[in-house]
Amino acid sequence: MAKNRKIPFGYMMQNGTITTNPKEVLAVVTIFRSYLNGDSLTTISQSMEVPYNEGVAWNKNMVKRIIENENYLGTDKYPQLIDEDTFRRANATRVAKATSLSVITDDLQEIRNRTFCKECGYRMFRKGGNTRSEKWDCCRKECYPLDYRLTDQMLIGAILNVLNSVIANPSLLESSTESSAYTPSGEVIRQQNEIRHMMDAAQLDYDRTKSEILRLAQMQYDCCTYSEKPQQTELLRSLLVGHEQLNSLDIGLLKSCVSRIWVSHFCTIEIELINGTIIHNITERSTSHGNGNECNGNSCETTDSK
Repeated sequence: MAKNRKIPFGYMMQNGTITTNPKEVLAVVTIFRSYLNGDSLTTISQSMEVPYNEGVAWNKNMVKRIIENENYLGTDKYPQLIDEDTFRRANATRVAKATSLSVITDDLQEIRNRTFCKECGYRMFRKGGNTRSEKWDCCRKECYPLDYRLTDQMLIGAILNVLNSVIANPSLLESSTESSAYTPSGEVIRQQNEIRHMMDAAQLDYDRTKSEILRLAQMQYDCCTYSEKPQQTELLRSLLVGHEQLNSLDIGLLKSCVSRIWVSHFCTIEIELINGTIIHNITERSTSHGNGNECNGNSCETTDSK
């Protein structure tokens, strides 16, 4: 099993003091130089010869973390490996690339954090940066890609449709789950019977009976379940009942009300609220457009996920 590094790449512990690791220092310098020469994070990760850690293969995220690591400028704890000008230029390049290629608005980031593939459970990812050709798809290679173009507007529209449906019809929030429930297990029932036999005995072993009763209490406690659904449902009511219909996405309301967004391969987007209620935003697929399948129309129905 691979071990996690406790000391940043480029350093090592020697005689109780953190010092530089010559081979790793050369690798760090090479990473900064290659990045400033135009190599991508992935290309750099594939060219690394010095192992990042025992049993751990390099990837672009490791390279990115090294470029961002301010310890390489030198601290009271870590010796300096990279000069300030090189560090500044490399990170300016990183930010510029991110801005031009993949940075999305905070609102879309909040949506992305909650959006998952209904078929496999993996997170959905967004392609296209801030361009008009954006597309959402499952990030799992083994999962089938969507056979329609899922756009930002479709996701936002589904969220708005669901929230507005709940505002107009609060009964969609109804949940039959009780706040607590007790279901005795077979072991609990056997323990209860054992205690009855002990109590019916001609000579009661007080200490042993007391011990078994305490054990039964613990077993019964373990069979109790507690659900926060009723409280979460009331919170949703306080946020949504009486609220004006939404014309645009309220990101604060999204963060407070929505826990998951599930996207199926069949043009259905499901919004899971914080109380576990799932509301299906059903859309109709149309193939009349020349540039591929799109989805049109909205309606809502609700199910209880638990």
